Amino acid sequence: MTPATILVADDDRAIRTVLSQALGRQGHHVKATGNAAQLWHWVQQGEGDLVITDVVMPDENGLELIPRIKKARPHLRIVVMSAQNTLLTAVKATERGAFEYLPKPFDLREVVNIVERALSAPQSKGDGAERPTDAEGEEEQLPLIGRSPAMQEIYRVLARLMGTDLTVTVYGESGTGKELVAKALHDYGKRRNGPFVALNMAAIPRELIESELFGHEKGAFTGANQRYAGRFEQAAGGTLFLDEIGDMPLEAQTRLLRVLQEGEYTTVGGRTPLKADVRIVAATHRDLRNLVRQGLFREDLFYRLNVVPLRLPPLRERSEDIPELARHFFARCEAEGLVRKSLDADAMAYLKAYRWPGNVRELENLIRRLSALYTQEIIDLPILQAELADAPAEPAPAPAEDGHRAESLGAAVERHLRDYFDAHEGGLPAAGLYDRVVREVERPLIELSLSATKGNQLRAAKLLGLNRNTLRKKIRDLEIEVVRGLK
Repeated sequence: MTPATILVADDDRAIRTVLSQALGRQGHHVKATGNAAQLWHWVQQGEGDLVITDVVMPDENGLELIPRIKKARPHLRIVVMSAQNTLLTAVKATERGAFEYLPKPFDLREVVNIVERALSAPQSKGDGAERPTDAEGEEEQLPLIGRSPAMQEIYRVLARLMGTDLTVTVYGESGTGKELVAKALHDYGKRRNGPFVALNMAAIPRELIESELFGHEKGAFTGANQRYAGRFEQAAGGTLFLDEIGDMPLEAQTRLLRVLQEGEYTTVGGRTPLKADVRIVAATHRDLRNLVRQGLFREDLFYRLNVVPLRLPPLRERSEDIPELARHFFARCEAEGLVRKSLDADAMAYLKAYRWPGNVRELENLIRRLSALYTQEIIDLPILQAELADAPAEPAPAPAEDGHRAESLGAAVERHLRDYFDAHEGGLPAAGLYDRVVREVERPLIELSLSATKGNQLRAAKLLGLNRNTLRKKIRDLEIEVVRGLK
């Protein structure tokens, strides 16, 4: 790779230093600044082969600077970094023309890989053109909530898909938010001004699915007293969301395949072809490949739908998002006229340890129940345990004294290993072991470090070998209480 000049803008000196060292080791020349004005000056002077910029800087928002950079130098690639890890941030960065969006804290190896890709990727026709967006002015009214690494990857993929019409199939357990993903693709995509039409295959009688999808003519069958516009026609110019696609009958699969291949369809009883002007987003909680092997799903249709597969993680795999989700649902209940509620620390710990078989939908229903049925403004552990008494849960482990924490952590690791091998012996996928153990070990490790440094976060970060901002984020995400008055 030919050495390049990389312009870095971030108000955090530590991040500027780390990036300068990492990219310097790759042979690149790095010019770093803590403000947007200096970055803009360098760009105007024609300096730099690549820009890496933060979003929040003291003099200007990095996202607002991107259009000016793209106008002045259309082919200059831009990588956006941000600790505001939401879907909207990823969408705005992509729509303004950023080559890549990188949530903080980041992995230096990933940064280096992104830089190499940005410097070597051929220029595309759309480079330098800012895509219009209706996301302006929207703050946190987002369809998807969560800042966990799993959700960050979802946001990045969605942001890349917004400007395309590629067919997407969303996989995930019931209650993970598959329709929310489809709605986000529509609301922030180029078909946002068209209709969003949803059809749940599992809720429609088999004999009516073709009529629901493609419509029918008057007299096409008994009871067809007038012409009916099917979902393809209703969704023209917009997005058609086919939920529970794995439950679609084989005969209807054949007609859907023909539409995807030829781009047109006929109504039931009709003869005139109609153009299928829709983006297809499908969703299922089932394993379509397994259905193909069983002869229950057409293999050719599977490949037509599976252009971009997207897996939504179950809530138990992103338990760090539960506090933010709970606050969001409590706020929504308050907006609907209910008294604002919150959870005490023990209740929140219990929520994070619970297995959530119903995923985000189950959590939302629980929060609504708590908001409606209880007069207490702060929900405690006994109330929560009573509400979840009928469902299997993994209660949060009791806090251990410093002298016994190592033993309790060892027990936690052994417990997760037993679960791992039990699942393996049963022929089930034993995924997520690393994340499950890290989540349980991370909090007491940080608490011990803060205790050893008397609450000094800078010294604790050095002790742990973490960036100070990374430690701050973990303290916030894990809701660790730092002794007041100590930095």
